[in-house]
Amino acid sequence: MLKQLLEIYELLDSPRASGEAVAALLTARGLDAVEVQPVAGEAGKTDFVKVLVPGAAGKSAGGQAPTLGIIGRLGGIGARPAVRGMVSDADGALAALTCALKLADMRRQGEVLAGDVRIATHICPAAPIRPHDPVPFMMSPVEMAVMNRYEVDAAMEAILSVDATKGNRILNRRGIAITPTVKEGYILRVAEDLLTILQQVTGQLPVVLPLTTQDITPYGNGLYHLNSIVQPAVATDAPVVGVATTAEVPVAGCATGANQLEDVAAAARFCLEVAKAFGEGRCQFYDAEEFARLVRRYGSMKHLQTLGQEA
Repeated sequence: MLKQLLEIYELLDSPRASGEAVAALLTARGLDAVEVQPVAGEAGKTDFVKVLVPGAAGKSAGGQAPTLGIIGRLGGIGARPAVRGMVSDADGALAALTCALKLADMRRQGEVLAGDVRIATHICPAAPIRPHDPVPFMMSPVEMAVMNRYEVDAAMEAILSVDATKGNRILNRRGIAITPTVKEGYILRVAEDLLTILQQVTGQLPVVLPLTTQDITPYGNGLYHLNSIVQPAVATDAPVVGVATTAEVPVAGCATGANQLEDVAAAARFCLEVAKAFGEGRCQFYDAEEFARLVRRYGSMKHLQTLGQEA
């Protein structure tokens, strides 16, 4: 998928990058259902992009094949005028849109997946920066709740959330990793089907990014978050798994020249392989029966999807 990735990279590596430019590329390659929604916040503006890639037996065609959601999570693709060029934080958008472009090219060749794939991200070449330990974070020009409103779709029956996760000392290995499944306030076991796909795509032992309870709570509650990789889980009951691009050393989200394209391509290939298997019913994000027993025994944890309250 390097060809598609390079096309997306060149399109986004510009101060004039926009959702409309992305939509023009995808529609020219045969995808009709591409929506762009400009949204302004106190810290600037961004363009939300939503793409539907219909499946042969997908819900959009009246079929029953399950729908996978792929969200490219990031603060922005650039931090202008503070820095020039594409920032490390752009990996999520790069991977998600690369996957969309590859699916478009596959459809033109007659290679149609069974289930629908819904892809969402946002395009902001001038996002703000904020201090964070151990390296500065990229911020979004809009609040996290707004991002979830435009990126998390009720039609998504399972979600892969792709995010650069390099500004930490928790996972010290370059490449890609996945998180445990997050659903309705529970951190569940790592999905075996996803581990199998991950090792097949990378040709290496699968790597898992650890999560804490703080990470799965909403931004805005004053608690420390590793990053926003599983923030879509606060806005849906669907199972969410983070797909992280990682580094051996802490890399700031606002660092330029830090997008490892081989790793971004691997993340996009992983998402594509999951989309194939999920739509065909060959990939489960969690054990539904075990989850039901968990809730019966310990109760709902949906309060962790809210901002909570002070004592």
